[in-house]
Amino acid sequence: MDGFAVRFEDTKTAPSTLNIIAISQAAAGDETLSIESGQAVRIMTGAPVPIGADAIIPIEACSIEGDKVTLQQPSKPHFIRKCGENITKNAVGLKKGTFLTPQSISMCATMGHATVPVVQKLRIGIISTGDELKPPGQTLSYGEIYESNSYGLAGLVKMLGHVPVRYEAVHDSMDALRDQFDIAASECDLFLTSGGVSMGEWDFVRKLMETEGDIVFWRVKIRPGSPPLFGHWKGTPMFGLPGNPVSSHVVFRMLVVPYLRGCIGSSYPVDQIVHARLQTNVRSTKDCLTLRRVTLKSTIDGFVANQPKHQGSGNIDSLSSADALTLLQPGQSGDAGELIEVLLL
Repeated sequence: MDGFAVRFEDTKTAPSTLNIIAISQAAAGDETLSIESGQAVRIMTGAPVPIGADAIIPIEACSIEGDKVTLQQPSKPHFIRKCGENITKNAVGLKKGTFLTPQSISMCATMGHATVPVVQKLRIGIISTGDELKPPGQTLSYGEIYESNSYGLAGLVKMLGHVPVRYEAVHDSMDALRDQFDIAASECDLFLTSGGVSMGEWDFVRKLMETEGDIVFWRVKIRPGSPPLFGHWKGTPMFGLPGNPVSSHVVFRMLVVPYLRGCIGSSYPVDQIVHARLQTNVRSTKDCLTLRRVTLKSTIDGFVANQPKHQGSGNIDSLSSADALTLLQPGQSGDAGELIEVLLL
């Protein structure tokens, strides 16, 4: 606040005229500058407050003639930042594990830190599997589809601050998968696969991990996304995600994100869970956590949730247009009018 530093007592009966004795500028203040009764100091935003001053009169409320200033209004004891107002001495500014947002980076600089120790970003390999997959931009033949999972997963990895390493889609072959697993394990801190983890004859990711890898778990009770696996390939952690795009995304959010938080000792990203009232019936399952895609609308009474009609696990459109996932517990009804928890996407 540009204006005049004054003594509050001198301005109680406005208008009042004071003698201008000095100017205090930002970054050029005199630490011995002081004022007495009847005096004022011209002051700029960010400048040190003279000793004895306890109020600032804005320049707009002043008239100046030579070395005299007339204050047109009583002052108030404000427009002064106190020592320790931003953060007190020995207080914790940023906790270990904080994700460095623009705000937290500004906080580091405010505290005088030119550098801070950080955790190295993880290199995360991404491998899609399937003979039917074709890169976007190429012409599809009969029975082929565009490979999309690696692009979506790479976006999720990057959103978390890590480094995605996309590999070309691998054909349904034990030898091809083994070679690609070896490459990913040597180049990355962990890797993800999509497809090939269920119980079919051509689900080679699961078969390869069963015979040559180390499986920690296979299948979880969530819908969609029940057949994922987690294990290690030659010492490198790996997640086997379902091939359906929605299931792949859901499993990443529910399993991979918490794992990555633990890897770097961070609480980021914090799951944003809110309550919403269902506007439509949502089909739940009796023995699984049900994660349906819903859109949200804010009302005066809180959020209301609507479910798109088609909830197939291959329907990526229902995911791209969704705002949240339901968190329906096993056996929870999911009836219209029910207040439920949803996880914001």
